[in-house]
Amino acid sequence: MRFSVRLLAAAALLSAGTAFAQAPYPSQRITLIVPFPPGAATDIIARTLAKKMTETLGQLVIVENKAGATGSIGAQYVAKSAPDGYTMLVGTTSSHTMGPQTMKKPLFDSVKDFKPVTLIAWAPNVLVVNPKVPADSVTKLIELAKAQPGKFNYASSGNGSSIHVAGALFEQLAHVQMKHVPYRGAGPALADLIGGQVDLMFDTVAQSLPHIKAGRLRALGVTTTQRSSSLPDVPTIAEAGLPGYEMAAWIGLLAPAATPDSIVQKVQAEVARIVKTPDVIEALRPLGLELAATSSDEFAALIRKEMPAYAKTFKDIGIEKE
Repeated sequence: MRFSVRLLAAAALLSAGTAFAQAPYPSQRITLIVPFPPGAATDIIARTLAKKMTETLGQLVIVENKAGATGSIGAQYVAKSAPDGYTMLVGTTSSHTMGPQTMKKPLFDSVKDFKPVTLIAWAPNVLVVNPKVPADSVTKLIELAKAQPGKFNYASSGNGSSIHVAGALFEQLAHVQMKHVPYRGAGPALADLIGGQVDLMFDTVAQSLPHIKAGRLRALGVTTTQRSSSLPDVPTIAEAGLPGYEMAAWIGLLAPAATPDSIVQKVQAEVARIVKTPDVIEALRPLGLELAATSSDEFAALIRKEMPAYAKTFKDIGIEKE
C-alpha cells in the first residue's frame, strides 16, 4: 500500500513537471541583460523593448544591468544561463564582436555560445569635444593633435569597445597620437568629458545628442559614411577632413546557444513588430538610431562576418590583447 502511494505521488510529480515543461512561452518573467551601466543607448532601447514586450507577451519583461569588461561580464552571464528564453542579452558590437578580441582568454565564444535573435538598430557614433578644446572642425583637431602629440585624450566605454576602436582608427588614419582613457561604460566616460576631465570622445549619437543641443559638447563629425538624421548639419568625419574613415556599431538581441528555435522565432517576430510601431519609432528617433530588425540567420551572418574583420582591424591599429 505504501509502495502504491509512492508510485502515485511520483507519477503526479512527473505529470506536473511535464505540464510545466510544455507550458506555452512565455509563462514567467523575462529578463533582458544589458551589459553596460544604465543611461546609455543600449539601456534605453532595452527598456523601451521591455515595456512593449510586457504589454504584448502577457508576462513581465525587466531589464537588468550587468556592466564590466566592455560588456563581457553581462554577455558571459547570459551565455551560461538556461537556454529557455527567459534570460537574453541586449548586446552590441562592443560586447560581442570587439571586446572579446581584446582578451587573451575571452569569457565566452561569440559565435558558439549564443543564438542571435535579431538585430535591433544601428547606432552611429559622433566625435564630440569638450568646449574648452579649441577645435571647431575635424581638420582643426587633427592640426592641433599633430602639433602637440599626446596632449589630447579621448574617453571610451572600455578597451576594445566600438568607441575605443573609433578613436584608435582616427589616430591611425590621421597620423596623430592621443591618449586613450577607458571607463567602465559610456555613461561615466561622458560625465568626465562634460566635466572637462577628458578632451574628446567618439560617443553614440543617442547619448551625446542632448548635450550637443545644450552646448555642453561640440560635435565635429559622425563616424558613418552618411550623415545622421539627428545631426543633419554635422558632416561625416570622412567629408570633414579624413577620407576613408568609417565606423558603425549595432545593437541586437541574443539568447543562449541552445535556446529552441521556436522561442527565438517568436521573440524575433515580436521585436521586429515592435520596432516598426509609430510610438517606438517616435520614442527612439531622438537617439539618432537606425532601427533595423533582421532574421536570426541574417544577424548570425553579420556576427560571423565581423569577427575576422575586427580581428584584422585590431591588429592593424595596434590594439593588444590583455
